[in-house]
Amino acid sequence: MKTQTIKSSAVMPVPGQKLQWCKDLISIGDLGPEGVKGMLDLTMLVKTRPADFRRSLAGKQIVLFFEKPSLRTRITFEAGMNGLGGTSMFFDQTSTRLGAREKLSDIAHNLERWVDGIVLRTFEHTTVTEMAQHAAIPVINGLSSLEHPCQALADYFTLMEKFGDLKKIRLAYVGDANNVAHSLMLTAACLGSKITVAVPKGYNPDANILNTALEIAAETGASIEITHDARAAVKGADAVYTDVWTSMGQEIEAAQRKKTFAPYQVNEELFAQAAPHAVFMHCLPAHRGDEVTDEVMDSPRSVVFDQAENRMHAQKAVMLILLGGEIKRLPQRSAHV
Repeated sequence: MKTQTIKSSAVMPVPGQKLQWCKDLISIGDLGPEGVKGMLDLTMLVKTRPADFRRSLAGKQIVLFFEKPSLRTRITFEAGMNGLGGTSMFFDQTSTRLGAREKLSDIAHNLERWVDGIVLRTFEHTTVTEMAQHAAIPVINGLSSLEHPCQALADYFTLMEKFGDLKKIRLAYVGDANNVAHSLMLTAACLGSKITVAVPKGYNPDANILNTALEIAAETGASIEITHDARAAVKGADAVYTDVWTSMGQEIEAAQRKKTFAPYQVNEELFAQAAPHAVFMHCLPAHRGDEVTDEVMDSPRSVVFDQAENRMHAQKAVMLILLGGEIKRLPQRSAHV
C-alpha cells in the first residue's frame, strides 16, 4: 500500500507549551498515527532525560481504580507519577466492581472535583468508556477487556530501541487475540509497521478492532494479517509475542483453552522459525510451560523485562500529555517511526 501523509494536530509542541493532545486514552485510536509517533518520541525523551521532568506534574494528582490484581501497571503508574513530581492514590476494587455501590457517573463527578486524572484497570471496557463520558478530567485505560493501550506503547517503544525503523520490522503475535493483541494491531497500523496475528479458529480478533486497524493501515502503509498457522506467522519475524491463554475472568474456560492453544506455545522449535535476530516478547505475568517455555522466556533474546521497564516511561509520556505537563526542551523527531 502507498504511504500517505497523515494530517493531525497531535504533534510535538514548541518548548514552554503545555502538552495536551487528547482528552483521554481509552484506545490507541484516540492518538492516531501522529499521536502514537509523538508519544514514542516523548517516551524516549523522558527515559533518557528524566531529570528534565521531575517537576513537570508538580501539584497534580491521579487516582488508580483496579478491579484486577496488578504488579506492573500499579507500580509503573505510581513510580512514574512520583518521578514527574505528582502524587497518586490507589483504590482497590478487586472485591467489588466499579459501579456496584454507586453509579459510575456519580463517581466520575466526585473524582473530577478532587483529582486531575483517573487510571482504570477493569473487566468491562464499558466501565472505562462510561467513566470517560462523565468525567471532566482525563481517563487512562490501564487495561480493559478490549484494549491495553499503555502496554502496546511500551512494547513498540521497546521494538524501536532494539531495531530502529519500525516500518521495516514485522511482529508475530501468537495465541489469544485478546486486549493486548488488539492494541498491538492498532499501534502497528498507526506506525506503518507489520504485524501477523496467529490464533486458533474461533478466537479471531474483535471485528471492529480489526476493521479499524485495516482502515488506518490503508493510510499508513501498514500490514495487518490474521492467520491460524503459528509457524507461518513466526517464520522470518523480527519479534515473537505471546500472552496468557486464559485471562482473568475466563478461568472457567482454562482447561479447554489449554488444549486449544497448545499448538501455539512459543517454544524453542517455534521460535527457531523467526529471524536469527528476533526477540521474544510477553506483557507478563507469564504462565511458564503454557504459552511459553522457560528456555525461550529466559533466553538472551527475551526482552520481557525491557518491556516491563518501558511501561513506566511510556506511561510518563501518557500522563504528561493528558495532564498537560510542561517541557522546556524537546528532541528532534525520531527517524525510527
